[in-house]
Amino acid sequence: MKVIIIGGVAGGASAAARLRRLDESAQIIMLERGDYVSFANCGLPYYVGGEITEKESLFLQTPEGFRSRFNIDVRVRSEAVAVFPQEKMVRIKNLSDGTVYEESYDKLILSPGAEPLKPPLPGIDDPRIFTLRNVPDAFKIRDYIDLHKPQRALVVGGGYIVVSRWQKI
Repeated sequence: MKVIIIGGVAGGASAAARLRRLDESAQIIMLERGDYVSFANCGLPYYVGGEITEKESLFLQTPEGFRSRFNIDVRVRSEAVAVFPQEKMVRIKNLSDGTVYEESYDKLILSPGAEPLKPPLPGIDDPRIFTLRNVPDAFKIRDYIDLHKPQRALVVGGGYIVVSRWQKI
C-alpha cells in the first residue's frame, strides 16, 4: 500500500508515525510545503519569549530521522498543487527547484494546516506586526526582538498557540 500524506507538522507527522506502527510494509510519503516537520508548536511562544534558547529544541523529528527511524519518505519544500482523486494522483511542486511531478497513491491523508488570519486593517503590514504559526515565524519574531529590543508586546488572538506565560522581553 502506498500512502501520501499532505502536511508534515503535527497531524501529518503523527499520522505517518502511527501508520508505520500499523503497517510496516506500507510505502509512506509525507509532503511538507515548509522547511520543517514535526516541530513543537506549543514551544514556539517559549522560544520567542526566551525560555527556550536553542532553536534545535523546537524540533521533535527531522526528515532524516523519519527516514531512519520509521522508513518514511519525507519531502520538505514540496507542495501538493493538485489532487486527482479519480486517478489517485497528486501533482507536486518542488519549491527548491520549481520542478513539478506526479505521484500515485492508494490512500491519501490530508493534513495541510492553516494560514493565520490577518484582518484588512490600516497598518496591518507594519513590520512590527507578526503572526506566530510556524518555526520561521518564531525565528522572525525572535530576531526582531534581539535586534530592536522592544519594551512591550501585545498578543491578539491565540488559538492553540497561546502565550500563557510571557517573559519580559
